[in-house]
Amino acid sequence: MADQQLDAKGLNCPLPILRAKKAIKGMETGATLEIEATDPGAVKDFEAFCRVTGNELLDSNEGDGVYKFLIKKTG
Repeated sequence: MADQQLDAKGLNCPLPILRAKKAIKGMETGATLEIEATDPGAVKDFEAFCRVTGNELLDSNEGDGVYKFLIKKTG
């Protein structure tokens, strides 16, 4: 279970990323954030977000049109 959850369903790019960035900023290093989104573009967006920010994308999956991401804050 993630330390924090973010519901970004119904939001289009770049809102899921912006909300995740704000949530992660307030978290302790090592904490995890689970994001749920419905925008198919979020898959590539969160991969790029983690690559650029240095945070770790622990999991990414899709079910019934909902994309779930688990990100660990690393710095």
